[in-house]
Amino acid sequence: MEKVKIYLDDLRTPVDNGWLVVRNFHEFVNLVNKVGMTNISLISLDHDLGDTAMQEYFNNVSKNYKLDYDNIEEKTGYDVAKWMVNEFYDKYPKRLTMSRFDKKQTPVRFPEVVVHSANPIGSANIMGYINNFLMNEGQDQTCVRVKIEHTV
Repeated sequence: MEKVKIYLDDLRTPVDNGWLVVRNFHEFVNLVNKVGMTNISLISLDHDLGDTAMQEYFNNVSKNYKLDYDNIEEKTGYDVAKWMVNEFYDKYPKRLTMSRFDKKQTPVRFPEVVVHSANPIGSANIMGYINNFLMNEGQDQTCVRVKIEHTV
């Protein structure tokens, strides 16, 4: 199977039609389960995936520099990041007890993950989570915030 690129965003659609676009957490999980994590080359995540997430952004993040997940009803891109790491360790549970040195000697491929969210705090949460996972796996911390040309 050719490697795929997944773009998670509830509103935007990338101009490049080489992406598989999903609109929410459940569509993302279903697609990853269908194609398999090892068949994904790149994942780009939005943080705010619905009305309450957007309300939290406009009411707290942009005004008060605070992000309170208790105010968000739908799952976010941060939930997706946590799900991916949990799926990885469900598939490779022995890696939880391996040393970083041993993990470097026997690397397991994880898709490249980037963040295109306009929410700076949500973006930082996703990048921090993924980069911490990569560091613990003995891999380079490559999760960064990017701009991907899109339509609305």
